[in-house]
Amino acid sequence: MQSNLLLLSTALVAAGASAHIGLETPSAQAGAMYRATFQVGHGCSASATRQIAVTVPSGVLDARPMPKAGWSLEIQREKLAEPVERQGRTISERVARITWTARTPADALPSDQYDEFVLMAALPAQAGALAWPVSQACDSGRADWIEVPKPGQSPHGVKNPAPLLEVLPAAGNDHHHH
Repeated sequence: MQSNLLLLSTALVAAGASAHIGLETPSAQAGAMYRATFQVGHGCSASATRQIAVTVPSGVLDARPMPKAGWSLEIQREKLAEPVERQGRTISERVARITWTARTPADALPSDQYDEFVLMAALPAQAGALAWPVSQACDSGRADWIEVPKPGQSPHGVKNPAPLLEVLPAAGNDHHHH
């Protein structure tokens, strides 16, 4: 069973690496704070990117976006089914989606340029693969990077792969070293 999970995790990470929008760091430790850097390498065909929306995986209870000059931020929250205790406080809602939108056409990301969209996230305590679906809206058209390969499916078999993060088992008590 464990080898099947390892193969699935490896396949999911490989899928993320081939995505048109990918994560700069494809793995992190369970329970850690993670800097998710979404790399946008092109627009929709020749059209500029005017909006990036990231769906935060349900196991992530805290996510905070990095502001971007020339782009507005929208943070959508959702109520948790059951409140949870985290670092001495009760959490009853979580960030479900973060959207960056270019303020003007001049602020949009031209298709022939590269940029990054960043957020900090508190990862869940359990290991496994986390998909981060991303919608990319352009001046003309859109791309939804939302597909996750099924167990045993080749990562190259998905047309629009979601960026994937492999959450690794926590490294005991020494995970607070800087």
